[in-house]
Amino acid sequence: MKKIILITGATSGIGQACARKFASAGYQIIITGRRSERLAALKVELEQQFDATILALEFDVQDRKAVEATLGNLPEAWQSIDILINNAGLAAGRDFFEDANMDDWETMLNTNVHGLLYVSKAIVPLMVVNKKGHIINMGSVAGKEVYEKGNVYCASKFAVDALSKAMRIDLLKYNIKVTAIHPGAVETEFALVRFKGDADKAAATYTGIKPLSGDDVADTIFYCSQLPPHVCIN
Repeated sequence: MKKIILITGATSGIGQACARKFASAGYQIIITGRRSERLAALKVELEQQFDATILALEFDVQDRKAVEATLGNLPEAWQSIDILINNAGLAAGRDFFEDANMDDWETMLNTNVHGLLYVSKAIVPLMVVNKKGHIINMGSVAGKEVYEKGNVYCASKFAVDALSKAMRIDLLKYNIKVTAIHPGAVETEFALVRFKGDADKAAATYTGIKPLSGDDVADTIFYCSQLPPHVCIN
């Protein structure tokens, strides 16, 4: 029986790279995202290129009711989820604390923290029943070190790190593994979103370095997911 993986934020960047990686390995995949056209296109791509079985679910992880309604009513054939990748996340703005936009702060906290909680709370009971599972949370080096003008984005990723540690402790009794991935700069749409479409500022993010790619991070996630049940990469 093919394993099932759920990937949030699958319509771009690391999430999209993960969808392709796991599809190529024969997984059944639940892809989620806010952009219906991208979701539909990715579903077709994965089905045609990898002969994968795909369930596409459109919702915003910030919307608790939408998360609960959608993931709380999964078709029975899709409920035995083996791996959850909490990938959906973003940065909005990069400003000194005193100049920052409160709406940006709320968007980051609602997506990076609350969204992870909403999705996890919906999926964990399914893993508990099966007494197994693997949750992979997308953190950041910003969840380890604070940098100038990073304030609330860093705080949100510090929260992801803390939650990953807490989940690992609490869910151990159910044989559910928890891994947090903390990459540095990854060249995706991340910077473009952060700077609200300003391509010049986004490009400057990677000046002088060769950033990671979404594929690089997907390879790391895949490796962590393939280890024996008694081995957990924290």
